[in-house]
Order: sequence, then structure tokens, then C-alpha cells
Amino acid sequence: MEVSPALSRIGLAGLAVMGQNLALNVAEKGFPISVYNRTTSKVDETVQRAQDEGQLPLFGHYTPREFVLSIKRPRSVVILVKAGSPVDQTIAALSDHMEPGDCIIDGGNEWYENTERRIQEVSNKGLLYLGMGVSGGEEGARNGPSLMPGGSHQAYSNIQDILEKVAAQVEDGPCVTYIGEGGSGNFVKMVHNGIEYGDMQLISEAYDVLKHVGGLSNDELAEIFAEWNRGELESFLIEITSDIFRVKDDLSDGFLVDKILDKTGMKGTGKWTVQQAAELSVAAPTIAASLDCRYLSGLKEERENAAEVLKEAGLKEEVGSLAKGIDKKRLIDDVRQALYASKICSYAQGMNLLRAKSVEKGWNLNFGELARIWKGGCIIRAVFLDRIKKAYQRNPNLASLVVDPEFAREMVQRQAAWRRVVGLAISAGISTPGMCASLAYFDTYRRARLPANLVQAQRDLFGAHTYERIDRPGSFHTEWKKSAQKSNAGVGALN
Repeated sequence: MEVSPALSRIGLAGLAVMGQNLALNVAEKGFPISVYNRTTSKVDETVQRAQDEGQLPLFGHYTPREFVLSIKRPRSVVILVKAGSPVDQTIAALSDHMEPGDCIIDGGNEWYENTERRIQEVSNKGLLYLGMGVSGGEEGARNGPSLMPGGSHQAYSNIQDILEKVAAQVEDGPCVTYIGEGGSGNFVKMVHNGIEYGDMQLISEAYDVLKHVGGLSNDELAEIFAEWNRGELESFLIEITSDIFRVKDDLSDGFLVDKILDKTGMKGTGKWTVQQAAELSVAAPTIAASLDCRYLSGLKEERENAAEVLKEAGLKEEVGSLAKGIDKKRLIDDVRQALYASKICSYAQGMNLLRAKSVEKGWNLNFGELARIWKGGCIIRAVFLDRIKKAYQRNPNLASLVVDPEFAREMVQRQAAWRRVVGLAISAGISTPGMCASLAYFDTYRRARLPANLVQAQRDLFGAHTYERIDRPGSFHTEWKKSAQKSNAGVGALN
């Protein structure tokens, strides 16, 4: 449809695949939508798709003014363009034609402080603003994503009915909720992506151990992941992993997964998550390990060279000898348990980061509700998230998922298998940094006393940083060198 018979309910600017799919989703739910893109061919393409996919109420526009004026007031305009300066340019082009009370919704993966800056900037023109995380990829955008809108509550209220229809639907409601003020929606989406990095890394480690220690074929791996997807690990990422192992290569013999170069790309949200964890003094070792692995994967030539150099230096592969006596059935079950326990720790780290930021910014995030809206539509969607939702419903002030009574019981039940897998991988020379990081996090967090007393003593010795004592209040400083010399003198005198 080229010409709108009446004003549209909402507008969307930025018609790359995500934008097109989200616009078609809105139109399919019965909300007339105007669309705009600087490259006019994208507008024509989207209009044609709307015709082909069911004569949907979607209307193309070719100038910012015409686009904005085609939308009913108070106007709501979604922008889906590349993060950074393209967002500022799009806002500038559109806001010239908008009026006080109108709203801009940025649906990109934006750095949360950019959203907070833009909230201030557009408020000078009387405009409202939302930074909305959108997860689920191209398919999610078309059929039902998980949506994480933060910013103006009034702006959310204006389009709440649209978002609730467009979002993925699960048994306890649509996968959207008002996240909080400021850049909270973008921040929550960023941490979602950090958790996603951890999940993907842990799954790749499970694959590595099963393939190289267990000697399992791609057909067997496809079956194992399909079976896991019928139990506690049921999730989008486990499901697609099973599918990946089934795909044959159409350019040569064998399976496609084996022909893919082992270098993982990234766009920045994982790095931001780890940086924020460091800024807030929150331990997120599983997410950090997954990021480090992506960096190391990029050093393909260096790794190939290192393999040669160390082989010449006498390093022998231990995998073959270990694989001979392996009980495959037990290994598969152990890896399943190790993956589940590691995953709990990874999600605990993500949730703790969200809590720390929520406290710092006064966002008052509802963690049970975040887990709920991640149950459908998004990349980390999993049955397991319902358990997380219930854990936070039982105790909204839960210090960590690790100490929720149900999760604690599951961790304890699985720890023996978890240790066997990590120990086996270490013996075989197979790196499992995500599982190791999760296990170290668990073992550190559960210990009432750590060797940090020695580190603090060292800090006091060389930097006079003082220390506290376990048996009396106050700060203390010791002249360690002098005391040590006295002790030595005393020992010498005794001798």
C-alpha cells in the first residue's frame, strides 16, 4: 500500500532486515504503520513484502517530513539504525518535524549512556524517549521478540498495547515489560548479550569435550543435544546446536560445522558487559572467559604456530590415551550436569551485575520480571529462566542464584560430575575456560574464609594500606619488616 487512507498508529525508520521484520510484525498485529528509510529502495522492498505477506497495513514514505506527519499524535517513532552517530543523525532528521509529547524509540544495541544523553537532548524539544533492547534476531523481530524498553514511562504507556501484541508470548504473558528509567532497557539488553556469550562458550566447551575426549560423531552430537533439549537444558541455543550438527556441507563431503573457520566475531556488547562488571566490582568470570576465548580464537595463525612449536618442544597430545578407556554414557551425563551447573553460575553473575547497576542508578529493576520476559523470543530463552523467575519471586533480595535453596541443591547434586568433566578436560589438555571459571566462582563464593588475608597483609607491607582483624574492630597497620626481623632475631637466639 503506497498511500495511507488515515494516519498510522506508529512509525518505524531504518529498514534493514531487523527493521523490516519488526515493521511487518506490527502491521500483522493490526496496527497501521508508516515506514521510512534514507535509501528509497528499502522502502519499496518493505511495502512489497507487506503486500506479499498478507496485504498488511504498512505504508511507505520517502521524506522525514512526510513520514512523521503520516503518524497519529502523540507520535511514536521506532528507529532501527546502526548504534552511535547514525542514531543521532536519524533523530536530528526526524525531530525537526515532531511536536512536544511525541516519542522516539531506539531499538538498537546502544550503549546505555548514549540513551541517557539523548533523553536529555530531545527533552529540550518536549519529546519523550525510550531505549529499547530487542532480542531474537531476524526471526524474533518478525514473529515475536523479547523487548526491553527503558526511559519515559509515558512513552511506554503510549505504545504498551502494540508492544504487548508484537512481543513473543509465553504462558505468563507477553515478553515485554517496562524496565525502568534512563538507559536501563539498553543496559539489561547488554547484560542479556553478555549472558548469551557465556552460554555459547559453555556449549562449545561441552562440544569440545564430547568430540575429542568422548570421540562422538556429529550424528551422535546432534542426538545428544536434541535429547538435552527435552530436559532441564531445554533452550533455543541447545536446540539450534542440535540442528547445526545435522547440516551436511553442500560444497564438499562431510558436515558443514567442520568446515567453518574457528574464529568468532563480536560486536561489542560482551566487552561492555565485562567492562561494566569491572567498574562495579562485580565478579563475572564466566562472561569474561567467553570474551577472552573470542579474542584468542582470532589469533588463528599464532595458535597454529604455537601448536607446531610446542609439539617440537616435546608436548604430547593426551586426548587419544584418555579417550580409549572412557565410559561414553557416563561422560555424556557428566557433561550435561557440568553444563547446567556452569550455566547457573553464569546467570548468577549476570543478575548480580544488573543488581549492582540498579542500586547505583536507582532503577529498581525487577529481576523475576526480567527472567520472565527472557523466557520467549530472545536468544537466551530457556525453560530454566522460569526457575530463575520463581527464585526471585521467593526472595526479591536474593544475594545470588547460587544460594537459592532449589538452585543450591542442584549445584550440590551436580558438583561431582562438574569436577570430573573439568578434571578430565585439564588432563586431556582441552581448555574449558567457561566451565573452569564457573567452578572457581562457585568454589570461591561458597568458602567462608579465603586466602585474601595474605593478599591484604602483602598490601599493608608494601603500601601501608592497613587491614581489619577478625577478632576486633578497627583498622590496623603493622611494620612487617621490623616484626619479621625481630622474629628472626628471636629464632636465632633460641638456636
